[in-house]
Amino acid sequence: MTVGLRRWAVSGAVAAACLFAVSAVRAEPDEQHLGKDKGYPLGDARSWYFNPNRVGAWSALDRVPGLQTRSVPRGEAFTPLLKAANPPEIRYHYQNRALTLADYLERQRATGLLILKNGEIVAEHYRYGRKDAARFISFSMAKSVTSMLVGIAQERGHIASLDDKAEKYVKPLAGSPYGGTSIRHLLRMSSGLTYTERYDGKDDNARLWRASAGVPGAGSPLEMLRSITERHAPPGEKFSYASAETDVLGRVLAAATGRTLADLTSDWLWQPMGAEHEALWGVSVDGQEQAQAGFNASLRDWGRLGMLLANDGRVGDRQVVPREYLLDATDTRRQPAGFGPRAATPYFGYGYQFWLLPMRTRTFVLQGIHGQATYVQPATGIVLVLTSVWEKASGRQDLQPYEERGALWQGVAASLGGDISPD
Repeated sequence: MTVGLRRWAVSGAVAAACLFAVSAVRAEPDEQHLGKDKGYPLGDARSWYFNPNRVGAWSALDRVPGLQTRSVPRGEAFTPLLKAANPPEIRYHYQNRALTLADYLERQRATGLLILKNGEIVAEHYRYGRKDAARFISFSMAKSVTSMLVGIAQERGHIASLDDKAEKYVKPLAGSPYGGTSIRHLLRMSSGLTYTERYDGKDDNARLWRASAGVPGAGSPLEMLRSITERHAPPGEKFSYASAETDVLGRVLAAATGRTLADLTSDWLWQPMGAEHEALWGVSVDGQEQAQAGFNASLRDWGRLGMLLANDGRVGDRQVVPREYLLDATDTRRQPAGFGPRAATPYFGYGYQFWLLPMRTRTFVLQGIHGQATYVQPATGIVLVLTSVWEKASGRQDLQPYEERGALWQGVAASLGGDISPD
């Protein structure tokens, strides 16, 4: 059981020991369904995504037999994260109830939870037997990492313009609709191409995953990308979530630089920000990192990445990610019509691979299926990281965990002096 889950106000050593014994054996949500009695197994290349392997595999993808990963080395030194002195208790409101962090952890399937304020740890919890060195899969939080690399690549001259077509760099996509889509429209997921992503095992996203995994008969990932030809809108006019567009961005990065995404991530992000642990990229059968969903990192390093974003791309006196690019990526006021909050979706806006909240103070979130999220409010220095093993992939399938997580973020921000005023 995570240390510090509850603060018990008791008198007497015997009473304290009894209460600790009770808290130490408290069941975590659905722990047997998630594989506790089996030691949280990893599964293999065919079963890692499913229960009871999710807890084990999603925090150790490099140890799953049959999966290919590529390491992202850290530098010789890492940036320490100090614990905040006397942090306030975090409270949030959900369904007319006042709740605490302990309540959230007892209600939702969180494998890790980290809260930072100005780079200091306010709260840190690991669940289901996970430890601080575990590298948690991000799913679509990886899209925001890919976006950061695109911004750096443009600043360094590897990408001449965000208005360049993808086919300028990725020659195998020449003549295809995705090849003819600009990098900027890919960043905003506004190619106008019809790509289905319902997480039902029958959509285009499942076809891309099967191709990436080398499933017999699925074809290559590039063949799959070239097969997307129907349009629902002109390019640049409408947001439509499509992981394939980030896959193309990853291929643009690799082709433009002549390097792997793992090398770029290490040199351009992981070492400059002072990462504590080596990270991992999942790799497709064709050797390309899975830019849309394959990044894996420790909870504290997700927090460091959040602080890098909260500092508008700076670490100390070094500008690691171009500030203007990040503002274009995350500021609601810089988005075209149709991409702001309550326009791109009924709630969120969408920038350059970041979800934008409808708040007066700039606030954005990296999100992945099954409950992965990193919330960032730069003006107040607040970062919330959550890794999870929610049963359903998306809010279209089960809205309740998303609603409660949103309420938790509001409570974290309010408890730490953040601005939760709606825009």
